[in-house]
Amino acid sequence: MKNIISIAQLVIACIIVILVIIQGNGSGMGETFGGDGAGFGHQRRGMERGVFMLTLVALALFIATSLAVLLVR
Repeated sequence: MKNIISIAQLVIACIIVILVIIQGNGSGMGETFGGDGAGFGHQRRGMERGVFMLTLVALALFIATSLAVLLVR
C-alpha cells in the first residue's frame, strides 16, 4: 500500500512541476528587482485561472499523499 501511495505522490509531483511551468506569465527577473510593477494586483481570468486552481488542487493532493505515507505502516 505504501508503494502505491509513493508512486501516486511522484506522479502528482510531476504534474505540479508541469503546472507551475505553464503558469509562467512572462514577467522576468527585472520585475523582481524593481522593474515595472504592472504584475502587482494581476487578476487571473479564463484558462490562467483554471491552471492556477488545478495547481492548488494538485498541491492539496500532494499534501494528502504525504500525510498518508506517514500514517500507513
